[in-house]
Amino acid sequence: MAMRFKPLLSVSAPLHHFNYCCPQPISYFSKKSQFRISAAKMATTSEPQTKTPSSQTKIIDSHLHVWASPQEAADKYPYFPGQEPTLPGNVDFLLECLAEAGVDGALIVQPINHKFDHSLVTSVLNKYPTKFVGCCLANPAEDGSGVKQLEHLILKDGYRAVRFNPYLWPSGQQMTNEVGKAMFSKAGELGVPVGFMCMKGLRLHLSEIEKLCTEFPSTVVLLDHLAFCKPPINDDESLAFSELLKLSRFPQVYVKFSALFRVSRMPFPYQDLSNIFSQIISSFGANRVMWGSDFPFVVPECGYKGAKEAVSLIANQVPLSSSELEWIMGKTITQLFQGQWIQS
Repeated sequence: MAMRFKPLLSVSAPLHHFNYCCPQPISYFSKKSQFRISAAKMATTSEPQTKTPSSQTKIIDSHLHVWASPQEAADKYPYFPGQEPTLPGNVDFLLECLAEAGVDGALIVQPINHKFDHSLVTSVLNKYPTKFVGCCLANPAEDGSGVKQLEHLILKDGYRAVRFNPYLWPSGQQMTNEVGKAMFSKAGELGVPVGFMCMKGLRLHLSEIEKLCTEFPSTVVLLDHLAFCKPPINDDESLAFSELLKLSRFPQVYVKFSALFRVSRMPFPYQDLSNIFSQIISSFGANRVMWGSDFPFVVPECGYKGAKEAVSLIANQVPLSSSELEWIMGKTITQLFQGQWIQS
């Protein structure tokens, strides 16, 4: 199914044993998770050879997190109270997973575990400037201080994207309030995409996203995790997915085909996503869709390498051309963040 790409805004192998990309003790994870990992191994070994991007195409993960190890948190990068992680997510663990899976780089999204303290992620970006790009977390404080914080993180610390988490806005307020509009406008002015996390459902935040896109057409938008739209099984879910497809009318809107374990109703390799994946590609074009893992949350589900492999397995069901798969696995995000992850 060849696609005609819409104008772009200027702005493999089977899953190995879990411990190859998870050197931490297996006790971090539940028996249910271990079962899913075993199922993942069986699924991949029974599948035929899948399409993979060419060796010259960078494989870039559009959505993952890192946070301090317990020792780092005690020494220098404390967790936000009440947000202590239950999974390992330190950068050394991430680097092992990337290497084992053959992933070249990633967009690191500031985790809630450190909330608005970006010092840990900033240290990672400074240490690995050619491998990682940073997505900071918008602070919607009513005093408007978040606008200055956003400017500082972008202009001084080098972040190149910002996440809007609607559940951090003051009670009763929306992302279209004065502060939200100021931050969204500033992001567009600075050439920084805004990612939306619609964890409680797209329809709850649809009108806000549409208003912001209409009022500020120069601000690029990233919809995290398929905007949390699952394969529809009722009228409400069908309507939500239809609204997601309609957002393709805004040329600045991109979709992350990420955290597949969160949106699928099936275990790895998440084959029930093939139909909605096909419709997303048809509506947006492959050059407005990007793969993301949601590391480290994906690790106990199917392993990091499994997160990458699932896309090729789903693409075989659509089917998708090798060229389209290359856009989704790296070219889209590389074009969006020009100057980063230069093709060799």
